[in-house]
Amino acid sequence: MAMKRQGARTLLVPVMACAALLTLLGSPARAENCATGPAVAARENAGSIEALDWSPFGRAERGWAIYAPLIANEIHTVCPAGSPGFAAALSRWQGARRMPADGRMSPAVFAALNGVWLQRRPFVRLSQARCPDPPFERSLATAAPAESYGGKTLQLTPAALAAYRRMLAAARAELPSLTANRTALTIFSAYRSPAFDDERCARQLNCDGVIRAPCSAHRTGLAIDLNLGAAPGYRVDDSSDANRLYQTRTPAYRWMVRNARRFGFVNYPYEPWHWEWTG
Repeated sequence: MAMKRQGARTLLVPVMACAALLTLLGSPARAENCATGPAVAARENAGSIEALDWSPFGRAERGWAIYAPLIANEIHTVCPAGSPGFAAALSRWQGARRMPADGRMSPAVFAALNGVWLQRRPFVRLSQARCPDPPFERSLATAAPAESYGGKTLQLTPAALAAYRRMLAAARAELPSLTANRTALTIFSAYRSPAFDDERCARQLNCDGVIRAPCSAHRTGLAIDLNLGAAPGYRVDDSSDANRLYQTRTPAYRWMVRNARRFGFVNYPYEPWHWEWTG
């Protein structure tokens, strides 16, 4: 039990209960005052979150609201992106990396954040030398029908599938909204052979009108695409900004951002649905 003194009264706070609540909410363990921090940076962040014209992943985007949950988690804050508290947390993150600690979100700051996220993905590290070989398909494990979105037959390495199952069980235990929506966080894509990806994109099937990279993380058997829902009129894997923004505002995605690393999963920031097991 942790004791807090309030006036003449002593309040007993169960430490384990607090820890469980913090895990559920995805909050950092320390209290934050979101009204305290660099005011000018906060105002600039509040404007740029909707208006920044930039190309973080090679095509034009407006604003950085899609990435705000990932950024907030990385800099250890639960403060809104336009608040002084967020700017203060960003300033601390910048200072720890010997960057100008002004608390302003910018393309250069995002590039530094994205560099951190990229290096957490084993696929990125491996593919810098050469494209990883796919696993032997007979060594893969098959997801249960209830774990598959739309009834697809989906496969992963046995360890990755076991980690996914632990994560899904925790999400359903900790996130009440998943009780009613049993398809949330089910898998819609997992292992894809190089030949399958080559053939699919040659026919421009489900490739968003572009040729995908010849070396896909899905060839490893460690990558999963999860159902986070979709904005009206969009598919679950539509990379349109409106759909990605919708997905990053879902409780399931917010839970994943805060908790997936407990189970070894990391996100590819451009695709809210894409997660990779790090082993």
